[in-house]
Amino acid sequence: MTIRPLADRVVIKMVEAEETTKSGIILTASAQEKPSIAEIVAVGPGGMVDGKEVTMNVKVGEKVLISKYAGNEVKVDGVEYSIVRQSDILAVVEGAEAPKAKSAAKAETTKSTAKKTETTAKRGRKPAAKTPAKRGRKSKGTK
Repeated sequence: MTIRPLADRVVIKMVEAEETTKSGIILTASAQEKPSIAEIVAVGPGGMVDGKEVTMNVKVGEKVLISKYAGNEVKVDGVEYSIVRQSDILAVVEGAEAPKAKSAAKAETTKSTAKKTETTAKRGRKPAAKTPAKRGRKSKGTK
């Protein structure tokens, strides 16, 4: 059996939630957060919705971020799906380019910091030393 959404609705399948944390702690089912990343299974045709023309901006197979408690959950042939409106979709998840760009920017920052340190060393300068704070004032009348 297949599901064919109507109007501006989208059928999505949630991506599996991680069962362990980054540090290796295994989470129980009740402690796991509801995943907000889903894969689009079917897309409605769009058209007139509430007197406004709606064009569909998502395609089958794309991964998307959705609102945490959006849509209606249905079970078809033992598989759980959610049916959401296109307006409940927050963003389309692009490929793994974003993390690479972030790490490239971090590497560039590390390179520039290393270059500054190297330049300072070539000039024969020492890093500025911290001076101890003065504890009290000397009065003018004492020797």
